[in-house]
Amino acid sequence: MKKKLYLANPYGFSKQIKSLLHEFIHIFNNLNIEVYEPFERTKHMIKKEGEWAYDLAKSNFQDLKNCDCIFAIVNGNPPDEGVMIELGIAIALKKKIFLFRDDFRKCTDSNQYPLNLMLFLGLPRANWEKYYFQTLDDISSNKKGFLEWAKE
Repeated sequence: MKKKLYLANPYGFSKQIKSLLHEFIHIFNNLNIEVYEPFERTKHMIKKEGEWAYDLAKSNFQDLKNCDCIFAIVNGNPPDEGVMIELGIAIALKKKIFLFRDDFRKCTDSNQYPLNLMLFLGLPRANWEKYYFQTLDDISSNKKGFLEWAKE
């Protein structure tokens, strides 16, 4: 059965960075993973007038529930608040969590973790680094735990 991945990201807000989003999707598709990308899945809901925001949020929540994992792009200082909320929901739903950050700026008060320590409640205490990526190559290489999960 094909795995389902929720790709939490802020890239849909930027026309320039959106091309990078396609690189992530391409990697996951090559691993035979179905990608739930929230901007693409809800673009039909966004209207110039009317109430659409609540329905969009509810749709994203349902997609998170239906996915096997969340892969969250957590760049920024602080990272995008929508992505952080999606991660909080994923932690509460006990979903498998993978984090991607290629932003070199310090974003934590802890020397142990590169991001807010609460995010790491969703990762294993030991070997959490297997779920934390800093390059696109890390995703499809055997250096991390993603390929193991994808092939389970």
